Amino acid sequence: MFSRKFAKNLQRHFNLPRKSLANLRGKVFSCKFARELRGSYFSCNSIANLLQICMKSFLSQISLATDVFSCSASNNHFWGEIPTRICEMVSLDALVLSNNNFSGSIPRCFKNFNTKLSLLHLRNNSLSGNFPEESVSVGLVSLDVGRNQLSGELPKSLINCTRLEFLNLEDNMFNGTFPFWLRLLPDLQVLVLRSNKFHGPLHSPRGSVSFPKLRIFDISKNILSGVLPLDYFSGWSTMSSGVYIPDNKQNRFIGITFTNYRKSVVLTNKDSETEFLGSSYSIYKIIDVSGNRFEGEIPKSICLLKELIVLNMSNNAFTGSIPPSLSNLTNLQSLDLSRNILSGKIPPELGKLTFLAWMNFSYNRLEGPIPQSTQIQTQNSSSFTNNPGLCGAPLQKTCSGGEEEDAGKQYQEDEEENDQGLSWIAAAISYVPGVFCGFIVGHILTSYRHDWFKRIFHYFS
Repeated sequence: MFSRKFAKNLQRHFNLPRKSLANLRGKVFSCKFARELRGSYFSCNSIANLLQICMKSFLSQISLATDVFSCSASNNHFWGEIPTRICEMVSLDALVLSNNNFSGSIPRCFKNFNTKLSLLHLRNNSLSGNFPEESVSVGLVSLDVGRNQLSGELPKSLINCTRLEFLNLEDNMFNGTFPFWLRLLPDLQVLVLRSNKFHGPLHSPRGSVSFPKLRIFDISKNILSGVLPLDYFSGWSTMSSGVYIPDNKQNRFIGITFTNYRKSVVLTNKDSETEFLGSSYSIYKIIDVSGNRFEGEIPKSICLLKELIVLNMSNNAFTGSIPPSLSNLTNLQSLDLSRNILSGKIPPELGKLTFLAWMNFSYNRLEGPIPQSTQIQTQNSSSFTNNPGLCGAPLQKTCSGGEEEDAGKQYQEDEEENDQGLSWIAAAISYVPGVFCGFIVGHILTSYRHDWFKRIFHYFS
């Protein structure tokens, strides 16, 4: 709750009755001060006029000098334009105004923060217009302006944010071609551009687009098109290896409670959208290019990303066959290739992916018997519908005798291969200890009973 002195000032300044302040609840605005770390916390309810009074009074009460280094006013009902007086906090390191009803444009005076501002979260408001080039602080580590009405091209001044790790622009109206220059950001780990109006090819004629540290790549629901080069995903090191990159920024922004600081990402997993909060998404390695206009074959280089957990390439115009080498993605849990123009058979090798709990091949031109492995057979029949040439369980359409025999033979060969591998492992396990024990016994006999051993050997010879 806010202090008694602040309540009296608020009541006297705006001539409010005491009862109007009696039931104000919910932490609204918090700031910390670098000198004594004294928090200025106060509460308001959802009555719009009182909320605006709270904000205006708060901004007039605090010291708008160099001592304020973090501010949060998220999860409220503030409306109107973002107050420009915030820009007077020239030492501000983190600003969180997410989940409100702010409108208007992003203030150009954000340029006052220069190199200081590291975290800027304006998510889920009604902000509109272009993102001003000068409003980008070169010190940004985390930028989230998702779920607004921002438009125009992405500000190229972001290329100067060499420490940027988290970039979420989802659900806006940004347009222009894919920002290839983002590959120059050495620490970028999360890139979410879903539900915008980006268009054109995804690759650059000037060179490869490689994101070495990227863990989440979501460009779904745009108007991107063209053929992805076969080596497009080469050089995506973090998704190819098991290297864990911890998020050490939580302790850095000590002026904001974890609840207000935490990042938010909406991702499509197993055909449903899920919002991941805080660091819960950090264990995921995801590629989602669904809902675009890509064509050509699925790039073979995607099979290098052995740490990938979710792969969604649905709702495009990919052609050719499903690469059997997708079986290299041993950590894959969700695979969606539906609504493309893929042809050929479903590779039986996919049945070896033991973590693959959900897959969807519907609305393609696939044919032949559905592989009989357990991982594939446990899927709902809807995952295979609208492929006129597919047959066998879990579909009701039966295959011809030859097709069923081929499918069963392939499944039996895979099982025998697995059994043979286990047999070799068992043999090795039993063989190695035997050899080891033989060497030990031989060493004891020859070392401690040398003469006796010689007589025995001479007798038998």
